[in-house]
Amino acid sequence: MSKRIGRAIAVTSVALLVIIAWRAQAPAVADFDQEIRMLEDRLAAAIRAKDIDKLMACYINSPKLVVFDLIPPRQYTGWDAYKANWQGFLGQCTDSPSWESSDLHVQGGQGFAFSHSIAHVACSMKNGNKMDIILRVTRCYANFKGQWLIAHEHISVPVDPATGKADLQSRP
Repeated sequence: MSKRIGRAIAVTSVALLVIIAWRAQAPAVADFDQEIRMLEDRLAAAIRAKDIDKLMACYINSPKLVVFDLIPPRQYTGWDAYKANWQGFLGQCTDSPSWESSDLHVQGGQGFAFSHSIAHVACSMKNGNKMDIILRVTRCYANFKGQWLIAHEHISVPVDPATGKADLQSRP
């Protein structure tokens, strides 16, 4: 009888430890969605404020950052190159640019996640034109020491294959 009780206690103890470990892990997995949404909100606020330091704080500060942006060249490699791109873009806006995201979908887990969304961007340009475009945005995130950062980004617009022209006001 005492061996049975000992085994039952051992099995119960192991099961309890597994449940405790799983419960401790569950909030971390569930929180990634909220944390990435907060990162996206900080990024949008930094764009609207034309605050390049806060904007770039959302990205990994690494030469391994790769971004496929709407603005040529085809690819930006490294944090410094992408920072220069943002500085150039924000410098062309004479007012505070708008950046409104919609349809943000986030998937992932503890260390890596990705999202896709639609962004509406508008500002008055130095050349007198008004820029007003709808973008498709895909981002990959990595969790560095408890902080989610953008590790890869791809921004695009649909192209009409018949005309070869970009659809800057694309609708679903």
